[in-house]
Amino acid sequence: MSIARISDTFAKCTAKQQSAFVAYMMAGDPNIATSRELLLGLPKAGADIVELGMPFSDPVAEGPTIQLAAERALVANTKMADVLALASEFRQTHPDTPLILMGYANPIHFMGWSKFAEAAAKSGVDGVIVVDLPPEEAEPLSIALDNNDIALIRLIAPTTKGERLEKVLRGVSGFVYYVSITGITGAAVPQSDQVTEAVRSIRQVSDLPVAVGFGVRTPQTAQEISKAADGVVVGSAIVSAMAQGGVTTALAITATLSDAAHGKA
Repeated sequence: MSIARISDTFAKCTAKQQSAFVAYMMAGDPNIATSRELLLGLPKAGADIVELGMPFSDPVAEGPTIQLAAERALVANTKMADVLALASEFRQTHPDTPLILMGYANPIHFMGWSKFAEAAAKSGVDGVIVVDLPPEEAEPLSIALDNNDIALIRLIAPTTKGERLEKVLRGVSGFVYYVSITGITGAAVPQSDQVTEAVRSIRQVSDLPVAVGFGVRTPQTAQEISKAADGVVVGSAIVSAMAQGGVTTALAITATLSDAAHGKA
């Protein structure tokens, strides 16, 4: 069901009058076995959608927290095959929770656009976010994903407006990921009034749900963002908790933040 799995999840959250909570983690951090434990535990901790990071040596959008997670994963020799194997295990355990792969173009291009899309579909992946692949260069991957019923999800920056916004949103499916700050992940706190206005502008161009991420680290911020957006994305806070206290700590912060995003805090 793939893309439909994403749509159904947002619809269910909307019916409950709450935002979807999207939890990000890095595959292979600090090793495959430990990251598997976290991945499989995220839905029970409150994650409506899971983003699984594909480790890459030269990220351009990540702050120190996620950069270090990628480095640990690469030191642990995490390969694309390992990421897809984790995705497959997740799908077998969680048939209804959307799983999104997030990363950079180089490893996907190296594998081959079509081969990657086919393998991702076989592993139960519902969507893909490629941070450094602009729409002008995305057609081969877009076609491959579309052929395998996988959503291509794009980042929308605060500076993306007007005709550029319309162009970036063409061919997007699943949901729109609005980057709430200008800068890297975890670097600043988003301003709720600016997020509200940005989400309103995106909705004038697209009927897709809008999820907001980058800089959402506290329950207060998650709750504020949830009032304006269809989804709240948290990454650095979970990755940091994983590094400092392991799986138990990471799942605990996930539960706290998901409660806030769901309006339960």
